[in-house]
Amino acid sequence: MPKLNRILETSIYVDDLERAARFYETVMQLTPLLKTRTLFAYDVGGANVLLIFKRGASLRTQTLPGGTIPPHDGAGPLHICFAVDQEALAWWDDRLAQHDVVIEGRTTWERGGQSSYFRDPDGHLLELMTPGNWTIY
Repeated sequence: MPKLNRILETSIYVDDLERAARFYETVMQLTPLLKTRTLFAYDVGGANVLLIFKRGASLRTQTLPGGTIPPHDGAGPLHICFAVDQEALAWWDDRLAQHDVVIEGRTTWERGGQSSYFRDPDGHLLELMTPGNWTIY
């Protein structure tokens, strides 16, 4: 039976695309792949795509030259976890502090991994996790 290979894209919805772009490009150092009036897409580690939609802008079916995209949207603070190397976590914590991003929580997992939690400008909970939590990471 065919299996799912991975999650390729994950989405969040924001009130201000330009404000989100400043955060994800400057603080998180993500590279833009696409910028439209309703969607910004970012490369995450050369293997995944973070889609940032303007909240409320995708409530109607979008018609493209190759087909259609059904309506979707999201509200409330969502959660995204970014994988980082163990040696990089302290660097990221310092980088966040330099940009006045408050680390709201830290966790050391049973298997030895560590996480730092913080928020983007729209209140989404972001996590940086080192190897040693999930058996696959």
